[in-house]
Amino acid sequence: MMAVPAETVKKLRDLTGAGMLDCKKALEETGGELERAKEILHQRGIAIAGKKATEETRQGLVEAYIHPDGRLGALVELNCQTDFVARTDEFRALAHDLAMQVAATDPQHIAPEELPAGSNGNPEELCLLAQPFIKDSNRAIQDLINETIAKTGENIRVRRFARFHLGR
Repeated sequence: MMAVPAETVKKLRDLTGAGMLDCKKALEETGGELERAKEILHQRGIAIAGKKATEETRQGLVEAYIHPDGRLGALVELNCQTDFVARTDEFRALAHDLAMQVAATDPQHIAPEELPAGSNGNPEELCLLAQPFIKDSNRAIQDLINETIAKTGENIRVRRFARFHLGR
């Protein structure tokens, strides 16, 4: 295996938020290729999320986002397995991003599985988890959650949300 410079490991960590050891291993596997290493870390995050999907989520927090004009807001209840993870910066940032997403896009359901039978609406518009992230349209909300699951090592799920728009 090739020795990977610490600067490259740090750069991958900054890009992905993955642990230093995971970044180093991914870079060693790809011969130092940053983009391929990012893809490996992404795939591992999906695998971790799949393994954690059945674990109970009874802790978490409720995050509020109020648009600066005060006429639009959203509340999101985001759950995880322990209160320790609920207090982490990564979890809080995810909750805030989700509240902002709900305020901006007005989803009607959490996941595509919740769409009523025979519904002809677009899941990417109607379902929060299927929507492209407003800060990075190349990533879906579910991808964002999976990345945080990989970082924290705990199952995370959106339990419910509400959007408020003055006069509507």
